[in-house]
Amino acid sequence: MTRRASLKPARIAQALMALLLPLAAAAQQPPAGGNAYAQRYAGLCAACHGANGRNDMALTPALAGQHSFYAITQLFLFREGRRSNEAMTAIAKTLNDADLRGFSEYIASLPPVPAPPPATPPEAARMARGQSLAQEHKCFACHGADLSGGQQVPRIAQQREDYLQMTLQEFKSGKRPGYTMAMGEAVGRIPVEDLDTLAYFIARFAPGTPVRK
Repeated sequence: MTRRASLKPARIAQALMALLLPLAAAAQQPPAGGNAYAQRYAGLCAACHGANGRNDMALTPALAGQHSFYAITQLFLFREGRRSNEAMTAIAKTLNDADLRGFSEYIASLPPVPAPPPATPPEAARMARGQSLAQEHKCFACHGADLSGGQQVPRIAQQREDYLQMTLQEFKSGKRPGYTMAMGEAVGRIPVEDLDTLAYFIARFAPGTPVRK
């Protein structure tokens, strides 16, 4: 068994904190080695995630506008085998700590890219139901009034709908463990039949859209 595979949850948390502290200290500075990681992103990541952080590949999240703390946490979880995705795990296992910081800083430098206009206007009733679910289950409290997240909380506004559906279902089933219990507990209270409606709403929610009280 490798050292990484044998890491216990407490050691995972300690190792992740060791990564996040230098990242926090560098948050107000230009990304270190930004050009190098732009080139590496183009070679390793752009085919799936898009050169600008958004692509149309099924079940592949948009990275544009994502936060460095969140990005480095996910890369770390892939590297340590805490998240399961064959392609991402294969890449992450080749990265050292400096790489995790460099890629996450570069990802954070990509400005948000709006979702392509939908083929049909959003269904008003379904959007209203999705908003009610988001309010009831504290999506706005954790991810922000504009669902843009912050630090280790991801930007979810206008994320790919199919990716949101998959992620919510995995949190619901326990297939995707988080680095805290928050998402599992929140999604655990949502009926399965409502998950797609919540994903529908979030995928079409534009920052600045008034939220009905």
